[in-house]
Amino acid sequence: MQLVLYDHADQRVDLYPLTLTRPIADLRVGILTIAEKWAKRLSLAHSYWTAVYLQKKYPLALAAQEEELLIVSSHICPDNNLCAVIMRLKQGERLVDGQGLIAVRINRRDFHLGLKNGFAAYLTVPYEGHYTRIQYPEDIFTHNGDEIQKDFQLLTTGRRSAELDDTVTVLGSNLFVEEGVQATCCTINTLKGPVYLGKHSEIWEGALIRGPFALGENAQVKMGAKIYGNVTVGPGSRVGGELNTSVIWGNSSKGHEGYLGSSVMGEWCNWGADTNTSNLKNNYKNVKLYHYPSKAYRDTGLQFCGMIMADHAKSAINTAFNTGTVIGVAANVFGAVMPPKFIPDFSWGLGEQAEIYLIDKMFETAKLVFAHRNRNFDTIEQDILREIYNVTQSRKIFNNE
Repeated sequence: MQLVLYDHADQRVDLYPLTLTRPIADLRVGILTIAEKWAKRLSLAHSYWTAVYLQKKYPLALAAQEEELLIVSSHICPDNNLCAVIMRLKQGERLVDGQGLIAVRINRRDFHLGLKNGFAAYLTVPYEGHYTRIQYPEDIFTHNGDEIQKDFQLLTTGRRSAELDDTVTVLGSNLFVEEGVQATCCTINTLKGPVYLGKHSEIWEGALIRGPFALGENAQVKMGAKIYGNVTVGPGSRVGGELNTSVIWGNSSKGHEGYLGSSVMGEWCNWGADTNTSNLKNNYKNVKLYHYPSKAYRDTGLQFCGMIMADHAKSAINTAFNTGTVIGVAANVFGAVMPPKFIPDFSWGLGEQAEIYLIDKMFETAKLVFAHRNRNFDTIEQDILREIYNVTQSRKIFNNE
């Protein structure tokens, strides 16, 4: 049997701009991406069913020898109980609840036929248990602490942690250290939640860290950083300053002073020195976020909500983001005015001087950013961004219409 992570189009659009550049299942929440969680828990090879322009990077790769497929809605995070129920499904059965399809087990030859009706023709098995759904961007940081704890158990049970330098102060015992980790003269508090340090990651001297916290492979926490918990710093990223209840995908940099709270930062992003985000309104009312499908502001129901920043976005030094700011793909935030609460994809600057960030100019920068991390900005990456650029301009998102 083979696992297919299934993007429903409406669900993916609700997660824009984060899912403009990736399937839902490639979102990171906790230590792992959603796809990695399912594949590890079910011990199945996985692939994706997503938007056409993403399929070269995230293909539907069905093994010839596999006759059965397990289709799972990609906005759902797995847990032990849900996985047990799903694995008991028989061919031709689908698991559903009041929110819609959870999973369906089918014969491979029926896959494309099932797509046409959303797999509605199969025998329904109701599910009444609780599980975590990633419906909107803010769900990523609100569920991050719980997902770190679940992933921590998944990744570390039955394994032995590596040791840290004697100069590190560790409170509690809920710590797991992968091979190659370097940490010196820092404090790690695991009394409030687990701390996971990925392979070859680094914590520099003077850093103060409180769990739940996850540091990805080859990621770095700089000197004097203060991390208050419920934070994930993805692979290859570098962070400094203050972080609280936030997720950074990977290969991004918040390397200087400044506060990141109740937020999500995509991949290949860069924060200028002393950039800050507000995550609480002065009147303490609920925060609203820009919603791409409706082109309106949606009430999150949250009192604390900072920033949602898509891939390849960047900010200048001393940028101050409003509570509940949404920053589109490849937006460059700079200028003498306060940033608005929605900064469209491929924006270059703010206010009256704002322009469209021309795709060829964006590619020039992206090639240098990728090369800095020994990665190739290939035609697959370029084609995805070109598609987003074309859609952005055709829908006049830049003008916020």
